[in-house]
Amino acid sequence: MGKDAEVAEKGEFSTKDYHDPPPTPLIDIEELTKWSFYRALIAEFIATLLFLYITVLTVIGYKSQTDPTLNNTDQCGGVGVLGIAWAFGGMIFVLVYCTAGISGGHINPAVTFGLFLARKVSLIRAVMYMVAQCLGAICGVGLVKAFQKSYFVRYGGGANELQVGYSKGTGLAAEIIGTFVLVYTVFSATDPKRNARDSHIPVLAPLPIGFAVFMVHLATIPITGTGINPARSFGAAVIYNTDKAWDDQWIFWVGPFIGAAIAAFYHQFVLRAAAIKALGSFRSSQHV
Repeated sequence: MGKDAEVAEKGEFSTKDYHDPPPTPLIDIEELTKWSFYRALIAEFIATLLFLYITVLTVIGYKSQTDPTLNNTDQCGGVGVLGIAWAFGGMIFVLVYCTAGISGGHINPAVTFGLFLARKVSLIRAVMYMVAQCLGAICGVGLVKAFQKSYFVRYGGGANELQVGYSKGTGLAAEIIGTFVLVYTVFSATDPKRNARDSHIPVLAPLPIGFAVFMVHLATIPITGTGINPARSFGAAVIYNTDKAWDDQWIFWVGPFIGAAIAAFYHQFVLRAAAIKALGSFRSSQHV
């Protein structure tokens, strides 16, 4: 704070007044009477549908272009793992940019869960967002299967599965750490205090979020195919519907939710020191 004031005195820029927004009510029944709530649900549904449609098509297209059983394929062709990671990260960047002002641009139950734990969204909104995201994911993958059924079935339907040679513990750890990176980035990029303090630096929040998704995919595609989004894994599993996809499904729910919870705790109680602030406020009220 002293540094901000010092810089302001030099005339380089002036800081904005900042106040911590109040926590969202745990249960806000009034939300159910507002059109903006249902508009946000529609935005989450459509965004997740588009996300799964584009990304699963990319995965299937890459596998078909590099299929060793086909004589006319180029093993060095296709978009490669780098291209798949760009597809996921790029779509998140685009969709968060498009929906942030309507629904917050979650597009991921793990992100919604982390924001709920931080009291950024109510329980009702969090549950309904997750339902909309899962339904959108199912419909998005369903469209892929409807348009390219033979490729979809042959090349795994974009379903997340633990890869050969990795234990379930390794897969779970990869999902926890990967989701932590994503949700931590979401908290940092959307932190109102950061926006107020660094108002002289234009920050496009969807950009670091998309890059986080891109980087995590580069690291974890060889391990789990990269979930870090329970709706993405659930939608592909529902439509592809094989034993292997369902056997590993718990990893893609438990891991992301644990990672999101750790990120929420780290940002709110370590970086933002919410617990210390609450204790200080309590002590001040005791002396009044």
